[in-house]
Amino acid sequence: MNRSVRFALLAAAFMGAPATPLFAAQRPNILVILADDIGFSDIGCYGGEIATPNLDALAASGLRFTQFYNTGRCCPTRASLLTGLHPHQAGVGHMMGDRGHDGYRGNLNRRCVTLAEALKPAGYRSYAAGKWHVTPGLTAKALADAHNWPLQRGFDRYYGTIHGAGSYFDPSSLVRDNRLITMANDPEYQPKEFYYTDAIADHAVRFVREHARDQKGRPFFLYVAFTAAHWPLHAKESDIARYKGRYDGGYEPVRAARRANLKELGLLDERWAPLAPAERWEDVKDKAFEARCMEVYAAQIESMDRGIERIVGELKAQGQFENTLILYVQDNGGCAEGVGRGKGFTPRGDKPSLPPMGKDEPQFNSTPKQTREGWPVRSGLGVMPGGSDTYIAYGRGWAQVSNTPFREYKHWTHEGGISTPLIVHWPAVIKDEEEGDAAARRRGGRLVHAPGQLVDIMATCLDAAGATYPTEFRGEKIKPLEGTSLRPLFTGQAIERLRPLVWEHEGNRAVRDGRWKLVAEENQPWELYDVEADRSECRDLASSEPERVKALAAAWEAWAARADVLPLGTWRGKDGAEDDALSKERRFTLKAGDRLDRTEAPAVAKRGFTITAKFDAGAARDGVIVAQGGKAHGYALYIADGRLHFTARSSAGRATASTPGPAGGAHSAIARLDSDGALTLTMDQQPILTAKMGGPIAVMPRDGLDVGSDSGGLVGPYPASNRFSGSIESLIIEIEEP
Repeated sequence: MNRSVRFALLAAAFMGAPATPLFAAQRPNILVILADDIGFSDIGCYGGEIATPNLDALAASGLRFTQFYNTGRCCPTRASLLTGLHPHQAGVGHMMGDRGHDGYRGNLNRRCVTLAEALKPAGYRSYAAGKWHVTPGLTAKALADAHNWPLQRGFDRYYGTIHGAGSYFDPSSLVRDNRLITMANDPEYQPKEFYYTDAIADHAVRFVREHARDQKGRPFFLYVAFTAAHWPLHAKESDIARYKGRYDGGYEPVRAARRANLKELGLLDERWAPLAPAERWEDVKDKAFEARCMEVYAAQIESMDRGIERIVGELKAQGQFENTLILYVQDNGGCAEGVGRGKGFTPRGDKPSLPPMGKDEPQFNSTPKQTREGWPVRSGLGVMPGGSDTYIAYGRGWAQVSNTPFREYKHWTHEGGISTPLIVHWPAVIKDEEEGDAAARRRGGRLVHAPGQLVDIMATCLDAAGATYPTEFRGEKIKPLEGTSLRPLFTGQAIERLRPLVWEHEGNRAVRDGRWKLVAEENQPWELYDVEADRSECRDLASSEPERVKALAAAWEAWAARADVLPLGTWRGKDGAEDDALSKERRFTLKAGDRLDRTEAPAVAKRGFTITAKFDAGAARDGVIVAQGGKAHGYALYIADGRLHFTARSSAGRATASTPGPAGGAHSAIARLDSDGALTLTMDQQPILTAKMGGPIAVMPRDGLDVGSDSGGLVGPYPASNRFSGSIESLIIEIEEP
């Protein structure tokens, strides 16, 4: 069926719901739906092939924003959405660790108010279901402190998880109101099969129903924060089966189809150049595994959409649909993290090998060690994802598909990391007032091209509710609201934005003013793009527009200074330490094709290490033997122009040692980086070649390790297509003791 016709039918189905009498003075209910780790083009009404008929229907009879932005990461997005501030101002500039700086406390501070707290004086009752993730919840010790849980931040009821990730079949940090529970011991909710996406939707439905019963005539605010489709790839087999074979052709056919859909829907400008593939399907060794990853991911999103259908159905059943403002948004772009995709395949046993967990025994951390029945949780390339005993992410190739047509991923402030759909539905206000709206409905709903950002959600909700943002709350002075109400856009009016849009996460930073966007990765120079003509960020204009770069950089610096962002790098902590549980191994024996994600790769930060490689380049004149890291921090041993090179880069600079003669044929090589930044390279016991950078690799690289290619951010001055066509007999990396 033609996509435009499909949207028209969906709109007709939605608008056929019985109307409810409205009163001018009636405050609207507000429903904010937040999805997790989903890319710009995953859902149907934004170009995706994944079945999301209910989101599509909301869009078909509402608005779709084409240039709306999140913060690029889970908890900063939640902090910004809930408070109307930039995440650093709310204390959540990074994740849930305290970095010793007000902008990076990892805990929602008291100099902000949540939407629930701001709406309460206007008579609203507030409910939350799903992922909270604005206060620590990883461990039993963290969960003993409930001062920043939802009921202490203005909500009247809550069901969900305090921490940011975990099993969909047995989530950690599960809470009902103010009480820690497990899926097994919860007396109020025992479905035939527990699946967290269903549980979130079921409790949202319950809250709407109970509110109608107990709070008649009173408006409500409902915040529904799904974990779909954040890793792990967990879904019910019946949902996965609907996508069987859909992705067997690999990444590029799906990307191409999405670009075509986006163009038809009016969401893609022909001037936006296609991006080079991040991964090549012909290089994927286990295609069945890789296709299965995307099948499960799609199933997670479709399951969420069915949950939204149940919530909307309950609004209709209670006569509240027409006067409910619904906002759907996503917390960051598709995620290229390699969680669970390293070596170490473990087959499933014939029976559980661990003692079963008691019903009162909680799960902790993001990754459970076992299922409640006693199955060990398995990861690794080749472990088919989906079941409760697996823990895997879908990887960089599919993340690029999710973020079509944009560049980069979750974590980054390029468009792929921060661009999100925003669907707005409010029948009482958004009406067919213009002659062209009927045609827009046939194309899938009216498009709004005005840029917006998460800080605008608070301002919009307060405007719709007739509520006032406080200057003081519970004896604390509250930081001024940062956003602009989007409500005028709902009726075709314009908004005036007095400040540029701004971002910072993990040193990645950006500022957008009108059509111009200045953006940089951590420790890298500014790039300038005209995002009207080049939203895929392929043509850097920084060198030809130095004055514009200077002006935008000054605007970013002024914001960063007042918004608790500076100094850059604070997210790493006072001593540069990071939260991630990095590998403790000191010796790595690797082979061609091995890929280690960040947590499995050698912990090279501030340490010396040695690479010993035996290889046969044959006739190859180019190719990467081993690489770890990316543009900011890392190292690579590679062949270019027929010579062997060893390069390392960090905030102290980059240095390269190179052999003078050709590296064709079979060789043994030893490359070493000392803790003082000295590089040495020798091949076949020839004289040692040296180079020096200003210090060691200062921090653990964000990208993982590849043998035989560099599939992450490029460490060396080689092209993205850099696979080594020769053979690698052996490769050993040894790390010095700290």
